[in-house]
Amino acid sequence: MSVKVGLVSLGCAKNLIDSEIMIGHLAQAGMAMTPDAAEADVVIVNTCSFIDASKHEALEAIYEMSDGKATARKKGQKLIVAGCMAQRYQGALPVVEGAKGRVELPKVDAFIGLDQVTNIVPVIRKVLGGDAGKTEFLAKTTTFIPDFDTPRFRLTPRHAAYIKIAEGCNHPCSFCIIPRIRGRHRSRTVESVVKEARLLVADGVKEINLISQDTTYFGMDRWTDARPNPRSKVDSSKGESLASLLRELDAIAGDHWIRLLYTHPAHWSDELIETIAQSRHVTRYVDIPLQHISDRMLTAMQRETDGAYIRDLIRRMRAGIPDLVIRTTFIVGFPGETEEDFQELLDFLATTRFDRVGIFKYSKEEGTKGARMEGHLADEVKADRHARAMLLLQRLSKERGEAFIGRKLRVLVESPGVARSAGDAMEIDGIVQVPKKLPVGEFAEVTVTGALEYDLIAR
Repeated sequence: MSVKVGLVSLGCAKNLIDSEIMIGHLAQAGMAMTPDAAEADVVIVNTCSFIDASKHEALEAIYEMSDGKATARKKGQKLIVAGCMAQRYQGALPVVEGAKGRVELPKVDAFIGLDQVTNIVPVIRKVLGGDAGKTEFLAKTTTFIPDFDTPRFRLTPRHAAYIKIAEGCNHPCSFCIIPRIRGRHRSRTVESVVKEARLLVADGVKEINLISQDTTYFGMDRWTDARPNPRSKVDSSKGESLASLLRELDAIAGDHWIRLLYTHPAHWSDELIETIAQSRHVTRYVDIPLQHISDRMLTAMQRETDGAYIRDLIRRMRAGIPDLVIRTTFIVGFPGETEEDFQELLDFLATTRFDRVGIFKYSKEEGTKGARMEGHLADEVKADRHARAMLLLQRLSKERGEAFIGRKLRVLVESPGVARSAGDAMEIDGIVQVPKKLPVGEFAEVTVTGALEYDLIAR
């Protein structure tokens, strides 16, 4: 009889690809996936550990999958914890630092690190055999990066997919633990990414989302000089870059979108702006987390940018790419943030009027430089600033939506009555409400007739 496996995938799209790779290897080995955890021989929880809220979600999922295993679950069922939390706390497992202190995970049968996603089949066999140690599958450093032929079973709708173009991160942001979990930045080759994209387009995918911890650093880890001048006219002369990758992807025949996510402001060049502007398939949509605009806060966050650079970059991007939709994120309540710093951020949001904005309250993460800083703000202050920022953004979003009324849009139909425009990324942005008769997974032309706080209504 085949082994039945249940999987809970948490966190971001980058984590989702790791889950897809594990399922691909399980299917290749003849193991069966089941949506019913109670009947699984093995349950895998692929965890996130970026901020405390994601860690809490992971712990809840682990408890849910482990509690009552002897009765409500299949007899002899095994539990494997994978992903960022397993990688992050490997030296202390099975103990994890939770929001309320140290939490022990005694019912976990094995923890696997990020490099073990392609070795999940032998790990499961060893765990089922009863001779696996809880932490023997963990390694201190991570080196794995997927290739175009890495077995993978997509969990996204048939018409949309993610491609992870790089893994790891070289940035020193003082609020972030990801480089310690995912390791140094390591890019795939242009050839590898293009081969995967061709296969996806041939399979009917209409939207390809390029992701990594920092997509703008793509290829630069192999340059001799990996610190280019952001105003450089041509950065691809030093080797493969995001711009050269986009040009190759744009040459793939067919009717599809290529969407750019997770870009870092420090590595935008004039060449990249020109490449997007001249592309037929790359959507005029950019995800570029800025985190703050105050010079004091950007310095404390170690963002490698300052307010003047950010303002000039946004100006150049909008001038160089007509009708560009910009999505960004900011952190409020970082240690030392004053009311003046916060007011500068509110003024920047009001004048710049980004298309999509996410606001996050600062989360103190052990192991980061930010956690050791002085001047941590009270939760009440962080909550107040978050609420004030959200109030402003809700008003700006409604005004933006109303400006679309009467305009024609090309949309990709997600499900009956639900579509997304080129300015709406999968699972994170708003939607366009459309007639239910439009075919799912296909492009359609619609006219906007109304606007809600974050969504549009069209016919």
